[in-house]
Amino acid sequence: MILVTRRPPGSALELLREQDRVAVWEGDGAMPRTEMMERIAAAEALYCMLTDQIDRELLDAAPRLSVISTMAVGVDNIDLVACTERGIPVGHTPGVLTEATADMAFGLLLAAARRIGEGIEHVRRDRWGEWQPDLLLGSDVHSSVIGIVGLGRIGAAVARRAHGFGMSIVYAGPNPKPDIEAELGAVRRDLSGLLAAADHVVITAPLNPETYHLINERTLRLMKPNATLVNIARGPLVDTDALVDALRSGRIAAAGLDVTDPEPLRAEHPLARLANCVITPHLGSAAAATRAAMAELAARNLILARNGERMEACANPQVYA
Repeated sequence: MILVTRRPPGSALELLREQDRVAVWEGDGAMPRTEMMERIAAAEALYCMLTDQIDRELLDAAPRLSVISTMAVGVDNIDLVACTERGIPVGHTPGVLTEATADMAFGLLLAAARRIGEGIEHVRRDRWGEWQPDLLLGSDVHSSVIGIVGLGRIGAAVARRAHGFGMSIVYAGPNPKPDIEAELGAVRRDLSGLLAAADHVVITAPLNPETYHLINERTLRLMKPNATLVNIARGPLVDTDALVDALRSGRIAAAGLDVTDPEPLRAEHPLARLANCVITPHLGSAAAATRAAMAELAARNLILARNGERMEACANPQVYA
């Protein structure tokens, strides 16, 4: 039996049903933990979402489980070590959402830097009067310096968009990217140097113990006062309280966030009440064709593993060693 924790878009379910009996959670929202703990005992395969916590407790309750596939790129919600110990390959979906997520990153950058959200509210509140030379002045994006934290697939796609805007590109990450340097003139710096140089900072790094609260009170103080911070990766990469203080005090000019900590973020949260912070509800890959492609890749990963073959995209490839 294949347990599916939320109905995916596209033809993913049809692909899975061709392989085995499928049990799908049809309730509102994420599958409750108690429900998953009960159903996982009979499951031989798990098709899950980024909202599902796959930890040792759950794995201990799943003696028949031989494969996990998630409809996401990030796997910070899955205990990869525990899965590898049990010989369980974990599929994920890199690549197919790269361009859509990079589009969203650049959209947030433009919205935050050029104060588009504030402009929309200005009109909606019937405040639009005669033209003023200093109304809602934002920051230029073209010909500025963009700092990309984590130059993986999505970071590189953001860099290519920045190049089209005539931006100078600096990046920080554990490994040099000579191809991107040659193609786009990108320059590698350490995080401190990037934050000091960039007019706009875009975070596309993975979340792990080393990157938790990578952007915090100390690192925010390194940024320019007119800088924009964009997070398109995972909420806990940024210390939320420190960001609220930086935005309130004018230590940085603006932020654009598709992910937050906590997530979901309630309307009464201080971050949601700041005019200089544009927040969207984790929409990075939320284009219809992209989400369908993610769902179908996750299904193919699961099917390949069930058939004893290597996944197209495996987050713990050492399981095949």
